[in-house]
Parts: sequence; C-alpha cells; structure tokens
Amino acid sequence: MAEIERRARAYGLPPVVWPKPFPGNTLFAMRAATYALHGETGEAFALSAFREAFAAGRDLSLPDVVLRAAAACGLAPEEVRAGAEAPPVKDALRAATQQAGDLGVRGVPSVVVGSTVYFGDDHLEEAAAAANRHGGSAR
Repeated sequence: MAEIERRARAYGLPPVVWPKPFPGNTLFAMRAATYALHGETGEAFALSAFREAFAAGRDLSLPDVVLRAAAACGLAPEEVRAGAEAPPVKDALRAATQQAGDLGVRGVPSVVVGSTVYFGDDHLEEAAAAANRHGGSAR
C-alpha cells in the first residue's frame, strides 16, 4: 500500500484514500463495469469508480457507491443496476475472468502483448514498447 501511495505521488495524483474494508467484495462493481464496457462507457465508469474508491475512500462493495460512480459518468443508475444483474453480463464477466486467468493475468494493471503479461504500472512503458513492436496489438 505504501508503494502504491508513493507511485501516486510520483505521478502527481491526489493522495490515496483507502476504502474500508480494503479489499472489499467488488463483484457488483465488476458486473457494473462489464455492463458499462459493453455500452462503450467502460473507461469513464472505471475512472469514476476508482475516484470513488481511492480519492474519496468509498467502499465499492456497496451498490449505492457503484451506482453513484455510474451516475457521475452519465450512466443511468437503475439501468446499470439492471444490467449488472442480467445473466449475459454475469456470463461475460465470468468469461473475461477465465480468459484473463488463462492468459496469466494476476492483477491490475496488466497488459498482454502476444503471450507476455506485463503486470504493474511500473511495466506500462515496457508493455507499450512491446505492443509497438507487435504492430500495436495489446489486450
């Protein structure tokens, strides 16, 4: 945690405010993110959710906090709630989680280039260089 706080300072980010409990059960948040991703608002939702969690210290295991993040990025909270509970979204999250595990992803951020997994923000530049060498293909 101290290393994350140090890196946040180095990047010029606001101080990290750790939600309590941390880590929490973020299954609903992950389902909401999967719903947002399929609606092409995944990045905006992720940024909003991470601000709630690590700038405001709010617990993403609470659906109301997740829905607040959804509203902050222009998503309709009740649509996100319904989408997060929909079987196709649950199935999509299971499949994405399985695929990530099969690829060797063990945490975030991870970038996969070819068969190599680059884990951690301290490896993002290395991942970008590898992706450029592979024609810009990264997951």
